Amino acid sequence: MKHARHTLLLSLALNLSALPAHAAEPAAAPPDLAAQDRAALEALPGATSVLLQRGGQPLVELYARGADGATLHDTRSVGKSVTAMLVAAAVQDGLLRRDTPVFAAFADQRPLLNDGPAKQAITVEDLLTMSSALDCDDNQDASPGNEENMYPQPRWLRWALDLPTRAVARDAQGLAPWAYCTAGSFLLGQLLERRVPGGLEAYAATRLFRPLGITQWQWHHSPAGETMSGGGLRLSTRDWAALMRPLLQRGRWQGRVVLEAAQVDTLLSVRRRTPFGLDYGEQFWRRDYELSCGRFSGWMMSGNGGNHVVMLPALEAVLVLTRTHYNQRGMHQQSWDFSTALLQRHLCGGPSLRESVSPG
Repeated sequence: MKHARHTLLLSLALNLSALPAHAAEPAAAPPDLAAQDRAALEALPGATSVLLQRGGQPLVELYARGADGATLHDTRSVGKSVTAMLVAAAVQDGLLRRDTPVFAAFADQRPLLNDGPAKQAITVEDLLTMSSALDCDDNQDASPGNEENMYPQPRWLRWALDLPTRAVARDAQGLAPWAYCTAGSFLLGQLLERRVPGGLEAYAATRLFRPLGITQWQWHHSPAGETMSGGGLRLSTRDWAALMRPLLQRGRWQGRVVLEAAQVDTLLSVRRRTPFGLDYGEQFWRRDYELSCGRFSGWMMSGNGGNHVVMLPALEAVLVLTRTHYNQRGMHQQSWDFSTALLQRHLCGGPSLRESVSPG
C-alpha cells in the first residue's frame, strides 16, 4: 500500500457531481469560464475536487466522482507539510528545537540496529529538509529506507529507528545531500508524540486544526496504532485550503497568531534543490507558475496521485486540487498543467487584474 511515494511521473478521464446543497457557492464565474473549468476537471484523471480562493474568497469550487464538500480526501504526502507545521508550532512553544538530536528521544527503544555517531547526530532540521544521514530514499527501490519496506512491518517506529545510515558530506548549510524519505517524516511525528502535550494527534487538534475551524479529520495508523505523520491524513478540500491561509498571511488567521512570522519564514525558505527541478523548504515544495500576467512563485504541499495544495503569495491565492490518480506516470505534471490553466483563466483575465498583481 503506497501512502506517500512522491516520484514525479503522466495520463486521463472522470465524472463530475454538482456542488453539495450545504456548500457556500463561489462567486459566479462567467458561463464560458465555468464551462472550461468543468471540462478541464472532467478530463483530469482521478480528479475529485478543485478549489481556488483569492483573498480568502472562492472563485472556483467543483467536486467530482461522488465527492462533495464533506469528503475527507486521502492526499498522501500532502500530510508531511502538516507535520512540518506542527514541528514549527512545537519550536515556537518551546517544546522542541530544530537542532534537537532526534534519536536521543528514543532511549526507551534501545538498543538500535545500525546505531552510531552518524545516526545520533541526525537533527530535527535534517529530517525536515530531507537531508539526513539515514539510508532512505523513496525514489530508489533498492534503498533500505524505501517507505514500501515500512508498511508490512507491525511496528513502523522500530523499523525506522533501526535503519542504516549512509556516509554523507554536509554542505555550507550543514545539510547532507537531499533524498526523499517518508521514514524521516514519520520519525518527526513520533518525536512530537513524545514532546507535545497529549501526543501528536491531540496537539494537532488543539494547536492547529480547531483554531483554523477544522472539525473533521482522519489520521492513518500503523498496525501497532502509531500515527502516520508522513502521509495519509484526510481532510476536506476547504480544510486543506484553511491550512494554507495562515501561511499566506505569515502566520495570522482571523486576527490571531497561529504561527509566528519567523516560523513561517523558516518553513517556506528554500533549503534544497531537488532532482525534480523543484526547490524544497521544510516539507514544502516550491515552483514557479508561468502566467500571461507574470511569473509567480508558489509553495506547495504535494502528494502521490497528483494532489496539490498551493499558495501564491503575490496573487493572494490558494489552490487545492485533490486526485486519486495514485502511482501513475505524469500525475504531477498533469496537475501543474491543470492548475496553471485555471490560474490563467481566473487571475490573469483583464488589464485591471494584471495591474493589481506583481510577480513573486
